This record gives sequence, C-alpha cells and structure tokens, in this order.
Amino acid sequence: MHTKSTPAPSLNPVVLGSFRQSPALHVHRWISSDGLTNGKDETPPSLQADDGDTHHAIEIDTTQLGQVIDGFGGCFNERGWESLDALSTPLREQVLKNLFAQDGEGCRFTLARTPIGASDYAMDWYSLADTPEDYELKDFSLARDRKYLLPFIKAALQQNPRLQIWASPWCPPAWMKINGRYDYKGGVEVCHIRQESRVLEAYARYFDLYLREYHKEGVPIYAIHVQNEPASGQVFPSCEWSGEELLNFLKNHLIPSFLKEKISAEIWLGTINHGDVRAYASKVFADPFVRQHVTGLGYQWDGKHAIGDAAALFPEKKLMQTESECGNGSNDKAAGMHTYSLITHYLKRGANSYLYWNLVLDKGGYSTWSWQQNSLLTVERAKNLVIYNFEYHVLRHFSRFVQVGARRLITKGKDQHCLAFLNPDETVVIVAQNPRYTPLLLKVRLGGRMLTATLPPESLHTFVLAISSIN
Repeated sequence: MHTKSTPAPSLNPVVLGSFRQSPALHVHRWISSDGLTNGKDETPPSLQADDGDTHHAIEIDTTQLGQVIDGFGGCFNERGWESLDALSTPLREQVLKNLFAQDGEGCRFTLARTPIGASDYAMDWYSLADTPEDYELKDFSLARDRKYLLPFIKAALQQNPRLQIWASPWCPPAWMKINGRYDYKGGVEVCHIRQESRVLEAYARYFDLYLREYHKEGVPIYAIHVQNEPASGQVFPSCEWSGEELLNFLKNHLIPSFLKEKISAEIWLGTINHGDVRAYASKVFADPFVRQHVTGLGYQWDGKHAIGDAAALFPEKKLMQTESECGNGSNDKAAGMHTYSLITHYLKRGANSYLYWNLVLDKGGYSTWSWQQNSLLTVERAKNLVIYNFEYHVLRHFSRFVQVGARRLITKGKDQHCLAFLNPDETVVIVAQNPRYTPLLLKVRLGGRMLTATLPPESLHTFVLAISSIN
C-alpha cells in the first residue's frame, strides 16, 4: 500500500520528537458513539509508560507523515433543500449550523459538492442549457438553481463563509448526447456525449459559463470534476465516457478553454467509479499536457479499488473520495459502521478528503427514481422534526476534530480500525472503531507513552491528545 510521506526532519519536534520528555502531554478529550448514546464525552484516560506490548498495540510511527487532509463534507441536492425549507426557520438554521459552522460541536464541514444541472436527487431532470442545438449557449440560465441549489449553498456559506465548493455534472444537456436523453434505458442505446468538435466546444463553454455565473451569485467554485461516474449509464441523469474520450475533451477543449478564458478553477479527473486505474487515470495522464493541468483524481463506489494504485502512480496528484456509498435508506448503525470502514479505506490509501452524499432527506429518502438512500439527517415535516442519523456522528468523529491541513500519522500493527492525525494546532487526533460484539482493549503507542482504553462493543471513539490545555 502506497503512502505519501515526508522524512522525519519535517516533523514538529515539540509534538513528535519530545513525547518521552513531555509530562504535559495528556488525553484532552475522549468522545464515544455507540448508536444509542452518540458524541458522549467520556473520562479521558491517563497516558501510561510504554508497557512493551508489541503484539496487541497499535504504534503511531513518529518518523514519517502521511498525506495532508483537505477536509470533509457532503453534497448539496435539490431534494435536500426542499426538505430543509419545510422546517421552521430556527430549526433549519440549527441544522445548517450543526453541519457547517466552524464552532460548537457539529460536523464543521469545510468541503461541499454541488451538481451542475440535475443529479439523481434533483426534483426532476434538467440542465442549464436545454435549448436543442444551442451551440452558442444563448439560453444558458441559472433560473432553476436559484430555486433550490443556490439557496442551500448560500445558507451553508452563511455558517461557513470559507466553505470550499466543487461541482460536477451528472449529465451534459441531453441534446449533446447520442441518445438525446438525460438517462439511459439500456439495450443498444448509446449514453455518450456526441464526439463532435462543435458539441465538445459548446460543452467546454458550458463549464466556463457555469463558473462565471456562480461567481456572480457570490458562490465561487474552486474546482470542477468533469463527469459523475463516467463508467456507468444509469436510469437517472448520466453520461458514459471512455478514458480516450475524456483525454480528448480535456486536451483539446476544456483545458484550452480554461487557459484562454483565464479561469482559475481547478480541473479534476472525477468522479471515477471504475476499479481499475488503467481505465481512466493511466490513459488520461499519459499525456503530459493534461497531467500538468489536472489537479487531482476523484473516486467513488468501485473506484475505491483504484485509489491505492492511483496514489502510487501519480504521487503529485490530490486524491478525493467524492461520494460515500449511499445505502438503502436504513440509516441504521450497520450503515454507519460501513461508512467508517470506507473512510479508513480511502484515507489509508492516500485520500486527502472525504465527501458524504445526501446531507438531508425526507423520511424514506426516496430519489426521483424511487431508490431509498441514506442521509446524515432525516426530516419529518409534519412534526417539524430532524433526526440525526448514526452516519452524522460517524462523520463528526472525523470532521469535528481533524482540522484542514492536518497530516495523517502512519499507524502500524493491529491498526485496521484506527486512524491518527497531527493537526496544525499541534493536537493529535486518534479515531478508533470496535466492530466486534465484545469489548476491545485499545492500546496505542505514541513515542514512549501508551494510551489504553476499553472500547464497548460496536462503537466509535475519538481521542484528542494535547501538549498543554486547549479550549
């Protein structure tokens, strides 16, 4: 498994080099969640001297650092805003605060994704340029976005003005596709964009206009991912691209357009749902020009099998988990435990960030095409009630405590359920899971000290270690 790392001399000597000589080092907080009592403050254990246990202990390697953590977040969707907008104003504001505000005990999300046009959780299918054969995009309009997406985004920005937002299309305008449809009906139908220069030029202009018009709305988009799940045609808005087609579009249309128009937004190769790195990243980055101008790689779903290889092959690229697997609407503890396993999978393989999918949905979690999916929060409109599902707390175990700019600390030993981070404020965060049906004795060695705690069955835990007292 590849790990991006830097040599020991770059480490902060106070935090990682002086643990043996620092009696002030202590466990500042211990927070636990078990599905019944979530986000509970436990009595922090005292750090003990190293007991020499090499079989059961997890060791935090103090000689190297892993990747930089860029943050955690979720996706804005039309159905999410419709649910939030049905709540009373005070309750809606509290929900937004608990997701995005950078103080308090909420998730403190710093990243967010938004669709360009319809996603599968739009109210219905649309694009921003639906007039057929409008190659000049004279009828490009954000009128639809002003009803749902922009109010959602602006409400989040009120809670966190520094929220970093990126965008991706699920589908180009339907008239640009070979099948002329947003969705894919299967069979002999071809769910690809038309590989014609005038179509690809218009589509590059579509991205340009989107970024400019959103900026005018006071919503700067810092990056775009070219296509949601290019390996799949779906019964919702979707568009298949081969690696060769994406290379052509990036090299000959999108990147030249961004350079000509002096657009500063980053271009990412995402969101890839294919488990073989050779299908997309290897083909696209074989071209030096494209590799130079594409910032990072976004992976989701089956892409989890490719991210480790991508980290090894393209170490200079940022890596993002772009959509947490959405479940089936159960919103239960098992779903949360699975999401925890996904977070550890991606972060241990080099991901710099992790994005959840639906932030908020109505009870039932139905999509436009009748698939039930999970969400961090569930709204019961008739009762003016919001339920904080277990996955909310799973994300919060990371996002509340792991700061932007943190470095992942490399863990060794029986560490498959444990992650550690060094924050910019010089606190150390350890997140651990006990997936078993029996208690687990957690032992973590850091320098010459040992953190020992008994974790109840099927529970999650965050430990914050500090050199001196923090607020």
